[in-house]
Amino acid sequence: MQKKTIKPNRLEKQLEKQHRKREWEPHGSGLDVLISTILSQNTSDNNSSRAFKSLKRDFPTWKKAAHARKSSIARSIKAGGLATIKAAYIKSALKKVKADFGSHSLSKIKPKPIEESLDYLTSFDGVGEKTAACVLLFAFGKKVMPVDTHVHRVTHRLGLIEKTPNRQKSFQFWFGQNNIVDYYNLHLNMVRHGRLICRAQNPKCSECILRDRCAYYKERMNDD
Repeated sequence: MQKKTIKPNRLEKQLEKQHRKREWEPHGSGLDVLISTILSQNTSDNNSSRAFKSLKRDFPTWKKAAHARKSSIARSIKAGGLATIKAAYIKSALKKVKADFGSHSLSKIKPKPIEESLDYLTSFDGVGEKTAACVLLFAFGKKVMPVDTHVHRVTHRLGLIEKTPNRQKSFQFWFGQNNIVDYYNLHLNMVRHGRLICRAQNPKCSECILRDRCAYYKERMNDD
């Protein structure tokens, strides 16, 4: 790891300068975000969006979805891929939420500590740390960082975590970084940065505002 790595709060401000300020707004209810994030697994944003819209059109309430056959849900979400598997996850989640809270709502986890909420959400079939973190950040505005492929890549290349990393290390790094002013702002700008600048192939290092503090860029320069 590099000795002089960028501080998380500085990273947020630099990315905001290169991209823009993101003001938090809810992306839907907790259950909306949970199910839309399940649908986003192993597919494109466009496909998962189509699947979620189709699901909401066919089943306007989660109560109706809960009472539907798994095969009906699978047909509704086929645009997102892995429809049979995801339909099973959705049915299981709806059943568990109703059993635990008496209604199809996750609102009761909002006041709970983040660690407790993460443990609860990751007990669902098909829900890992990223999906759970998405629910807490996008539905409830909690200070937690969902680590997708872009956040993980930027975190690793900056030298904030060790070499031979995995997403678990990235998640552990970001968890509890209380000096970050705004997790929502930082997360969305890291995703945008990973898509547009810090790309997996042919990254645009010359356009990156972070290059002077980037371990990956320094290695590339040394190789040249």
